[in-house]
Amino acid sequence: MTTNLDDRLGRLTPAVLSLFRLVYGFLFAASGSMNLFAWPVHPGMPVVVGGWPGWYAGLIEFVAGLLIAAGLFTRAASFVASGEMAVAYFWMHQPHALWPVGAPPAGNGGLPAILFCFGFFLLVFAGPGSYSVDAWRRR
Repeated sequence: MTTNLDDRLGRLTPAVLSLFRLVYGFLFAASGSMNLFAWPVHPGMPVVVGGWPGWYAGLIEFVAGLLIAAGLFTRAASFVASGEMAVAYFWMHQPHALWPVGAPPAGNGGLPAILFCFGFFLLVFAGPGSYSVDAWRRR
């Protein structure tokens, strides 16, 4: 029975990987859009055009998120996005507290940065999946 389940689920892996990439990329682009355009919601603190580091982080998130969602240059965009989230965690979150779960002072609020970092790190190695511009370009 387990073998049958493994076989059936294994055949769906490329499609589910594509769905994972699409959702993660879209959420990352939305995070960048919030910083750059104050859309779909306003950021907690105003971000000035060209302001360091918020505006540049938003630009990386928006562009990399759109590339990842489309599956275009997925591995390179995921590498940049993963690195940005690692830097964000260790620079902005980790100095506040050790534990990433929860808001300061008990936690450091860095859980989303960790989740994005390792989700994109997975895409660096797993690739974009079968439904992507990268897969279409390979054909």
